[in-house]
Order: sequence, then C-alpha cells, then structure tokens
Amino acid sequence: MSDDTPDSLIPYDEIVQEALRAIPGRVLRDIERTGALPGNHHFYITFKTQAPGVSIPTHLVQKFPDEMTIVLQHKFWDLKVTDAGFEVSLTFNQVPAHLVIPYAAIRFFVDPAVNFSLEFQVQGGGDDPEPHEDAENDSPDDDADPTSNVVTVDFGKKK
Repeated sequence: MSDDTPDSLIPYDEIVQEALRAIPGRVLRDIERTGALPGNHHFYITFKTQAPGVSIPTHLVQKFPDEMTIVLQHKFWDLKVTDAGFEVSLTFNQVPAHLVIPYAAIRFFVDPAVNFSLEFQVQGGGDDPEPHEDAENDSPDDDADPTSNVVTVDFGKKK
C-alpha cells in the first residue's frame, strides 16, 4: 500500500472555491436588497486589481498594481450585485470612483464586526501578495481579532 495520494480527476479545490465565493455574493445581494448594512457589520474586501473583469480607475491601478483592499461601511453607493461579481462606488481621498469586481478576483472577504474571514485563491495570482497600502476609503477597526472564525482553504499547488 502506498502513502501517496492519487491525483483526483474531480477538481475538488475548484468546486470548494466556487462554493465559498457564493458567500460574499449572497451577503452583498442582501445589502443591495435592503439598502443598508445591518448593525455594526462592515466588510473589508481585498481583490487582485489586474484580474480579468476588474474595472477600476487608472489612478487606483497605478497606486495598487497588484492588490487593493476596500471597506464597505459608511460611504458607498450604487451597489449592484450579479452572479459574477459586484459594482460599487466609493470615495478615495474625497474623489469618487466606480469599481467593478468579479468574485473570482477576491482574495479576502472579512467582516470584522463578527470576526468572520474568508481567504480565496485567485487564478494567475502568486501565493504571496505584494505589499500594498490600504485603500484609505475607510479606517480599520483595531479591536477586531482576525484569528476568530477564519475559514482558509488552501489545497496547495502540485509541483
């Protein structure tokens, strides 16, 4: 008997990632429907700025060439949610910007109000993100414990 795990002909890692990506979509769709965030809930969403389907202003791509984190809390509008992703308008240093973000571009979805976090693999992205500045469209909640209720799925890469 061998200790080697056979290669799967079923892409379980892709199936799990797809299922987990439905969570931000469902949450954002509820926010779109009600028009407001319930209670103290707010979201940090980190995404790959160069991923297919991402549309953000050029000055933001220049400032965040790899990844960008946005905060949906107080000042956002025009939230539109589809099966493939979402659109939202935010201000960055008091300059309005419209962003289009496919779910496939999301690396992290965090709700610090309840210590909930999801981490995703992004196709074509490296394992380690390049350092980047915060998007400055809102300030982080320093009281949150980022280790609670964290769901991380990493199937690794075969060599």
